[in-house]
Amino acid sequence: MDLTTAQTHDPDGRPRARALGIPLPGTPGPLNAITDVPGVAVGMTTLVEGEGALVVGSGPVRTGVTAILPRGKDGVGVPCAAGWYSLNGNGEMTGTTWIDESGALAMPVAITNTHSVGAVHDGVIAWTFRNHPRVGVQWMLPVVAETWDGYLNDINGRHVRPAHAEAALDAAVAGPVSNGSVGGGTGMNCYSFKGGTGTSSRVVRHGTRDYTVGVLLQANFGDRAELAVAGVPLGAELADDNPLGEGSWFARDLDGAAAARGAGAAGVEGAGSVIVVVATDAPLLPGQCKALARRVPLGLARTGTAGGHFSGDIFLAFSTANEGALRSEIPLAAPTDDDYDTVQFVPWGHIDPFFTAVVECVEEAVLNALVVNDDMVGRDGNRSPALPHDRVVDALRRHGRLDA
Repeated sequence: MDLTTAQTHDPDGRPRARALGIPLPGTPGPLNAITDVPGVAVGMTTLVEGEGALVVGSGPVRTGVTAILPRGKDGVGVPCAAGWYSLNGNGEMTGTTWIDESGALAMPVAITNTHSVGAVHDGVIAWTFRNHPRVGVQWMLPVVAETWDGYLNDINGRHVRPAHAEAALDAAVAGPVSNGSVGGGTGMNCYSFKGGTGTSSRVVRHGTRDYTVGVLLQANFGDRAELAVAGVPLGAELADDNPLGEGSWFARDLDGAAAARGAGAAGVEGAGSVIVVVATDAPLLPGQCKALARRVPLGLARTGTAGGHFSGDIFLAFSTANEGALRSEIPLAAPTDDDYDTVQFVPWGHIDPFFTAVVECVEEAVLNALVVNDDMVGRDGNRSPALPHDRVVDALRRHGRLDA
């Protein structure tokens, strides 16, 4: 796959948002993925098994794990400057209190479904101790985040095991990243279309140097009515074929009745959450990483969401620069006169282009999660339709956002 194709298509050849002609600002990196940031590696375990009625513990299974290694497999334990931000706290991201305390991230990041955080946490610890025993004998506080896939997946079946997290970490590579129904995003929905994993990147010039900002997100949020693409509100035009918005499945889940009771979509359709991980090789302070994380909602808003109460919207940003700084290892000797950390960072007055890159990456990553997808049927016959490419393109043409 040539570089241009890598920016516009998934590794399996399916088109991304750019391949549909959707106008997107900024210059992507060669892979248009978080792995354009040097050293960052991504691995996934995708679990798709069974079909039919929900029988807890026996499927059907539509879930998985996505793993991100900020400095690759060999760099676990080497801190990155980091910061995080919660737009809405109806969700989970472990390890954040230590990030607040130390300003650093030194462990892998994993994303899965809401009820599998514990299993994935155990798996990350086991993998780290197996591969980095020196790190493992100290305390380990990995970052594990989640979104809810219970519409399509037997979420209470405990199908994600620690070994699946280990497999995702073992599979992590610094190369092309798949979008859509893969990894932790396998069973997710976005704007009541099939959602899941999305990624994108931007190149930022600072002086004579080029840096990269990359994003990987797990999209499981938004009411259909909110959806916007390239500034065009499309929710009303694409309001049909919305099984998630009908609400009958939710009434059935609440009382076990086979017949729908007309619960409607209120408080249901926009639930689910979105996790966003931002990476860059630009030298940043921990507070600047937090500032990048705070810009994530601006990119989400470009796709239409207002950030619902039942959606846990939690974001993490890290910088791979300043390797060797921000250490917090247990000391084995008294400090010497040279025992100091030194960091370089982009001046605050020049940070705006990095903010812009985050916003652009997040918008495109959400669209990639939607575009690189197919219909999915899960438990109890619950169906999530894929975003209809032809109708989106037609609408953008009629609104003047694409050439006729």
